[in-house]
Amino acid sequence: MTRILVGLKRVMDFNVRVRVKPDGTGVVTEGVKMSINPFDEIALEEALRIREKGAATEVVVVGIGPPDVQQQLRTGLAMGADRAIHVQSHGALESLAVARIFLKLVQKESPQIVLLGKQGIDDDNNQTGQMLAALWDRPQATFASRVELNGATARVTREVDAGLEIIEVDLPAVITSDLRLNEPRYVKLPDIMKAKKKPLETLAIETMGTDLSAQFRTLRFEPPATRQKGVMVRDVAELVAALKQKGLV
Repeated sequence: MTRILVGLKRVMDFNVRVRVKPDGTGVVTEGVKMSINPFDEIALEEALRIREKGAATEVVVVGIGPPDVQQQLRTGLAMGADRAIHVQSHGALESLAVARIFLKLVQKESPQIVLLGKQGIDDDNNQTGQMLAALWDRPQATFASRVELNGATARVTREVDAGLEIIEVDLPAVITSDLRLNEPRYVKLPDIMKAKKKPLETLAIETMGTDLSAQFRTLRFEPPATRQKGVMVRDVAELVAALKQKGLV
């Protein structure tokens, strides 16, 4: 069986305005809409398309976090994943700890591909995929905007600063999705109903046998500085004069 493992992170919906708590200890999440991390949703869509082409036989979605994560896992099952694994954790985890948990699941599930979003929109770390590849000692293809499988290899088009880069990696491998990889499908009501009957395995994080100790300590959260009011100018000469006054030219 050719298996694809996909990570789904529960994050604040991208349409929600982020507000910092008055005491600076974090962001307000009470009563806020939560969703699948958009890059992870793209990764799942790609895994489903690979399966539909016959290049994989099973897609397994993985979520790490509190019981509420099962809501996003059920959405992943409704999109078309075959089964889900929920690793229960009640505290925030750093990227290295998450990568170590995924390594344990990789050793258990033996996937040919681990598909992750290139980054979470909450912390923007862009680390988990790279760390997992290093721990697993397997190739990685990050920022993928196109994935083509050919037997035991994957040809991946990557989004890089200079444009596009095409690489080939041997499978098993870690691939992280970029924004232009695909357009995720809409979930229909019949699929939501079917998802309720699909298997969802729950694992306690304590049983994973991994080092989850934090490497960093967050001191305080602060919102960005308020944007200053703009100034209207009549012509280019007045614009240049204003810039000189501010020491910008």
